[in-house]
Amino acid sequence: MDIVIVTTIIASLFLIIGLAEPLAARLRLPFTVILAVVGILIGASAIFFLRTEITDALNPVSEAILGLPIKSNVFLYVFLPTLLFQATLGMNLRRMLDDWVPILVLAVVAVVVATVSVGYALAWVSSIPLVACLLIGAIVSTTDPSAVVSIFRSISAPRRLGRIIEGESLLNDAAAIALFGMFMSFVMLGVPNPTLGAALTQFPMLILGGALTGWLAARIAIWIMAMFAQFELAQISISVALPYLAYIGAEQSVGASGVIAVVAAGLTLNLTGPGRLPPAAWAMLREVWDLLAHWAGALIFILAALLIPRMLEEVRISDFALLGVVILAAIAARAAVLFGLMPLLTKLRMSPNVERPYRAAILWGGLRGAVTLALALAVTESFRVPAEVKRVVAILATGFTLFTLLVQGTTLRMVIRRLGLDRLSPLDQALSRQVVAVALQTVREDVSRTTENYELSREIVRSEAKLFGERLDDVVKSAEESDEILDRDRITLGLIALAGAERDTILASMRERTISARMSEQVLSHAGRVIEGARTGGRSGYRRAAGRSLTYGPAFRIAVMLHNRLRISWPLAALTADRFELLLSQRLILRDLGMFIDGRIRRIHGRRVAELLHELLSRRIETVEAALEGLRLQYPGYAEELERRFIRRTALRLEEREYTTMREDALIGAELHTALMQDIAARRARAEERPRLDIALQRPELVRQFPLFADLDEAALKRLGRALKTHYFNAGDIVLSKDSPAKSVYFIASGAVELASAGQTWRLGRGEMFGQMALLMQRPRRIEARVMAPSTILALDETRFHRLLKRSKALQEAVRASAEKRGIEPSALMPDLQKDAGA
Repeated sequence: MDIVIVTTIIASLFLIIGLAEPLAARLRLPFTVILAVVGILIGASAIFFLRTEITDALNPVSEAILGLPIKSNVFLYVFLPTLLFQATLGMNLRRMLDDWVPILVLAVVAVVVATVSVGYALAWVSSIPLVACLLIGAIVSTTDPSAVVSIFRSISAPRRLGRIIEGESLLNDAAAIALFGMFMSFVMLGVPNPTLGAALTQFPMLILGGALTGWLAARIAIWIMAMFAQFELAQISISVALPYLAYIGAEQSVGASGVIAVVAAGLTLNLTGPGRLPPAAWAMLREVWDLLAHWAGALIFILAALLIPRMLEEVRISDFALLGVVILAAIAARAAVLFGLMPLLTKLRMSPNVERPYRAAILWGGLRGAVTLALALAVTESFRVPAEVKRVVAILATGFTLFTLLVQGTTLRMVIRRLGLDRLSPLDQALSRQVVAVALQTVREDVSRTTENYELSREIVRSEAKLFGERLDDVVKSAEESDEILDRDRITLGLIALAGAERDTILASMRERTISARMSEQVLSHAGRVIEGARTGGRSGYRRAAGRSLTYGPAFRIAVMLHNRLRISWPLAALTADRFELLLSQRLILRDLGMFIDGRIRRIHGRRVAELLHELLSRRIETVEAALEGLRLQYPGYAEELERRFIRRTALRLEEREYTTMREDALIGAELHTALMQDIAARRARAEERPRLDIALQRPELVRQFPLFADLDEAALKRLGRALKTHYFNAGDIVLSKDSPAKSVYFIASGAVELASAGQTWRLGRGEMFGQMALLMQRPRRIEARVMAPSTILALDETRFHRLLKRSKALQEAVRASAEKRGIEPSALMPDLQKDAGA
């Protein structure tokens, strides 16, 4: 084929991609629908001009179009890794982990249900072997929700809903292709009716093998990229190689799912890349991958659509009945998951509530696209698949894709409009009037100052001011007459705005690089949780979401177990250092939000809402300060090192800004500016290195903070530090329950604990102990100890406590004072304590 013609065709495809996006926006249709229609028209036109006798002038072009090397391997090995890898890089994975249940249900369970439903429905109404029917079910089960995601973004749908759909789009491709590979092997081996259990036994190995391959490839790539910190283009080049090597390695070497390998590699890079690569390099890498994915997604749609006319050449009348069965079975399976399983998960509190209109939009927005056509093409290319199976697979997959694109895709926006999802709620409408009124008042003040500075004509200024004033009066009157915003709703809206300002402050700090790259994504994820908590739960949702950043998660508990039982300390040290840095970052960010409340929220929502938000913000700052103070007490000196690092990063940013200003003012030349920037980059790399936290070395310092151990010598403090076991509790956790056996005594390193017994309650704070009475009296506990705030508690076993009690006068006095406070006679305590008292 002539290289000039091929180059012209490829350049023309890119021209079509450039024109299709604005055309789709003008026609208010999904971008993929426009691409598919254009591809079908090009393919049909090429066939028409090649076979017609009207003219032969276009035959070379038609032959070149029809002769393009469009094979399934081109889609699966060239375009698909790019799309999957970019999708993982663009996701907020920490936020998606909050919704992993609905994502897995839609991505995996829905794919399996659709595969089985379509497969058995086809097998019931036709003579096609069951394995071929299941193969067709796997092919049509993958969805391309880009259309519904883009429309949801345009109508300001809940961000959580958008994340669920994006997560589904990523994982359902992987699940569907894994099922496709499994059933394809059965078809090629000639197994007509495999049992479902036998088929699914291969599924875990495909998943686990691919995940391990992708993770290992990503770790090696990140290690290499980190070595080239000063070479951004080299890092991007390595990232481009990563998904392809992971895909080929999993498929050809391991025999696992290449799609899963690409997803695992992308997830690994997404989680660890921001902390290992410079922020500028990471941002540039993301932008490059966005462009590559845009081209790949558009090309895969156009090239796949070119094949549609050829794949439908052998269609029969009876095939339309089978196509109707596929359509009904696929829609029914998706509806069963959305309207049956999803509400059940919501009732079990395993999934957020997805309102019925949104579920209906997701159902109708389940478009099929290029992946479905590529899998069907792979079947038609295999010489080991029977000819009739090839024909049926090609026709049904292509027909179903055309139905979703041309019927569902063109009517999706109308369906959303009928569901009322394109209209603002009464609350948002009332708020918009308030916001516009405040904005126009600010604009009037700014315009007035501008006209004075430029000394414009008074007549023109007066005329324009009159028109602007009339509009402002109408808006203010409309806002004042609006009584639709209740105080409760104003508080919710104010909290949403406050959380949004927190996110904006974090983004500004990330650009200024005052927050370390390691923690930036985590801090941003917490801000996102606070926004959605306020949006869905108002004041209580805001408090719960804000408090989650202070809790100790499962990973922390596992790290504590490893430290206490196996003496493996590095996971706990790493998580504790992360917690230190997170709390420091939050403290710095929260202190800047007071001005936003006074400057913006007060003008829109009034003084009462502003005062309430100040109170909520103050409590949150106090909670963060308390948690940070607890860590300071446990690890004295480490917080100071982190603060020193923050000051160094801030100084470097200010120094960099000064050099840039001097360069723009021509005070220094380009060569000197480059040298200065290189010096700053080297010092910034050193400043990004976080100081090492050694828990073992910090334990004696922690024990020394307790007044109870003030009379112990240095050797005894070290022995005690080794004997104490550290436990971390969240607010509401129970440390001791009634009637439990007495085996240990507990000391509060930070936080607070509430004790309850016989209808009485009392609170203990830092430096106090509990649990000693039941142990000394040798009887089951009669108290319940519940944690009031995230707390660190040290536990000492019975034997070591008795030894310590004999040695420490201060501890003996504390035990007696506690007994007298609770009305317990000294005679009720153990003889050892009485002996010490007599002495």
